[in-house]
Amino acid sequence: MKITDMKTFVVGNPWKNWIFVKLMTDEGLTGLGEATGGLETKPNLGDVEELARFVVGEDPRHPDRLWQKMYKGRFARHSAGMSGIEMACWDILGKSLELPVWQLLGGKQRDTLRVYANGWYTGPREPTFFAAAAAKLAASGYTAMKFDPFGGAYRQISAASERLAIDIVRAVRDAVGPDVDLCIEAHDRFTVSHAVRIGRKLEEFGVMWFETPVHSSDVAATVEVARAVPVPVAVGERYRRMGMFVDLLATKAVSIIQPEVLSLGVSNLKRVCGIAEAAEALVACHQAQSPLCTAVNAHVHASISNFLIHENFDDSAEPWTWDLLTGVPRVEDGYLTVPDTPGWGVELNEAEAAKHPYSEKNFLRLFEEGWETRKPG
Repeated sequence: MKITDMKTFVVGNPWKNWIFVKLMTDEGLTGLGEATGGLETKPNLGDVEELARFVVGEDPRHPDRLWQKMYKGRFARHSAGMSGIEMACWDILGKSLELPVWQLLGGKQRDTLRVYANGWYTGPREPTFFAAAAAKLAASGYTAMKFDPFGGAYRQISAASERLAIDIVRAVRDAVGPDVDLCIEAHDRFTVSHAVRIGRKLEEFGVMWFETPVHSSDVAATVEVARAVPVPVAVGERYRRMGMFVDLLATKAVSIIQPEVLSLGVSNLKRVCGIAEAAEALVACHQAQSPLCTAVNAHVHASISNFLIHENFDDSAEPWTWDLLTGVPRVEDGYLTVPDTPGWGVELNEAEAAKHPYSEKNFLRLFEEGWETRKPG
């Protein structure tokens, strides 16, 4: 089997333009991957298109080998485009064998995955709003939820804004009760001193974790915060080298990691889960892309023994998303059932994709006040 062509599709989701990669083969099988960037679109689109020279003519049933070819061809540098292509190869491999990808990753450890909701707080930065939205979410069956209460803070935060953030956390805790897990997202915002002060204030709310309190790539700063605060720290979405997880976990200061498939690729993501298991750490893969990556993470999470919880934005997605992508597993009563369909089990509706073009306004502005409304800028 050979890859004969590669296509890209940009879909204008209001707060993040999604990029999909579709591989075609001489045997008629196709594979779907994703190369969405955090806050960039056209660089990733060009990246995928330029990678075609490594891909066309190759056998897609050897995804890790093809990833290594691209990695070496790029002078030992990883990109989201490489991950999207490798993801599509795994899809083809599963389809060619009529097996779900989790079967190819070593089998299934569990049939269902506990989920935490994200993207649910698209409104004013007010405790009453957050409390009402959180209560509604809990009533729908979710037993965990994540949110960033810190507004547009960058490195430091004013005393008034910090009080408001803590009031929001308190309001959510009061609204959902003691048995719903709260994950507090900081989006790499703070200096060490600010992160330590805030992390200590979060203790009274029994939070599940304090996520990326300082810049993610600064392992030393992350470790310093983790050792100084009484709540767990979680990190890892921006790590593009497996060695960064080795360096982090060797300190024994952090025991929850959040690897991102678009930062690592599927094969390396699975390896990182093994590194975490060796360090007695738990895995909650990051997922803030399209629902395709919800499905990808479901296959990975099903296959590992040290799974903690599964991130999900899908219940806050635009209604047309479910015409765009078919086969994505949906959350019911706070849990997601792992799919058994071959490959990832997800297909892209190209006609629907064409209805939602790229927009230069489809980006979050994480260090500006009001970003959490997720309204196009």
